[in-house]
Amino acid sequence: MPKKFKVVDIEELAPNIKRIVINAPLIARKAQAGQFVILRVDERGERFPLTIVDWKPNEGLITLIFQEVGVSTKKLGSLKPGDYIMDIVGPLGNPTEVKNYGTVAVIGGGVGTALIYPWIRALKPHGNYIVTIIGARTKSLLLLEDTLREISDEIYISTDDGSKGIKGFTSDVLRELLEKGRRFDLVMAVGPVPMMKAVADVTRPYKIKTIVSLNPIMVDGTGMCGACRVKVGGEIKFACVDGPEFDAHQVDFKQLMNRLVFYREEEMKAARLKFKEE
Repeated sequence: MPKKFKVVDIEELAPNIKRIVINAPLIARKAQAGQFVILRVDERGERFPLTIVDWKPNEGLITLIFQEVGVSTKKLGSLKPGDYIMDIVGPLGNPTEVKNYGTVAVIGGGVGTALIYPWIRALKPHGNYIVTIIGARTKSLLLLEDTLREISDEIYISTDDGSKGIKGFTSDVLRELLEKGRRFDLVMAVGPVPMMKAVADVTRPYKIKTIVSLNPIMVDGTGMCGACRVKVGGEIKFACVDGPEFDAHQVDFKQLMNRLVFYREEEMKAARLKFKEE
């Protein structure tokens, strides 16, 4: 395996959720908020995308946060400092459009909570007032709470089971704020597709511009394979080159959810074969 992308550090943030720091100088030099990489752990691995959570150009390092859900992410999670990743391509995708919007609600659910960090870090220097809403199934799965609290003007927490913050979903928190008269100039959300759809449903009646970051199945990351196609405003778009950020009110979430489970059977088969090998 070419010794190019060295793992510098890896740690578990929550059960099955890990943060990995990788030496990738060229990517670190060009990365911007909202962009992602596509990586392949080894020669037998599949290509899959991960959002760039942090980058340090002077040190040549990038940080990714991911959940171990399939064979490839479990392979990535099994690496140790000093190991190497075979391929990393990036930065890919269009950067977040950063300017002074005013008051911005930034919403992260599940692993998506980690992905809002680069959004906030990019938006704050432009004078935006950041209201952060994060959620998870339970307290132990909340990510980067202290880090996000430090860079946000306000922060609200929800958990499905009520173990911390408000019992319910991030969309419930947003709805309650709007019903109390809070005004937002922009809402940004990333997380599970049902969560992003719920946020879009809440903001639609208020006509608040809402942006979501989509992470469908990707292969080449250049728009050639078509695997990441999504329907936005009735038109076919490719998340890798047209996104990954889109107007939430224009996204066909039903089609997106159907496509995300398209290869579920193959993923389960790959997991069973991996288990037998071990």
